[in-house]
Amino acid sequence: MTRRGLGRGRLLVGLGAIITLSSMLLDWFKVGGDVTSITPISGNGFEGTGILVFIMAVALLAVLVLPYASRYGRSSWDRATTYLLLAALGVAGFVMRILQLAGENIIGAPDRAPGLYVAGAGLLVVAWGIAEMLGERPAAM
Repeated sequence: MTRRGLGRGRLLVGLGAIITLSSMLLDWFKVGGDVTSITPISGNGFEGTGILVFIMAVALLAVLVLPYASRYGRSSWDRATTYLLLAALGVAGFVMRILQLAGENIIGAPDRAPGLYVAGAGLLVVAWGIAEMLGERPAAM
């Protein structure tokens, strides 16, 4: 049984998924909290369509480790197309969440909504990893 290496693309996808997961607990928006304002109201990535970003990150990590958990070191799910479809789900959830927040006029700067920006950075790293995977040569059987 020979296991193949992780590769640069899969490493970037895994890193991007971990970055995205870390953004889920941070504030994605924050309203109020100024000296003359109301009590601050905030929300994280588990609200609204942000949950799709969480599902994408967990699914990416699951697909990433699946070949290493199998007996033969291969998985039919471990394809660039699978990663691309999962990333599209996450990006769709992220864009819809931004549109929801923009509709309520509560998109904040990075100091008021760090989770939103960290999630965006994580999605960019995932996209970079998928681009690397699409440019790889197919593994020899």
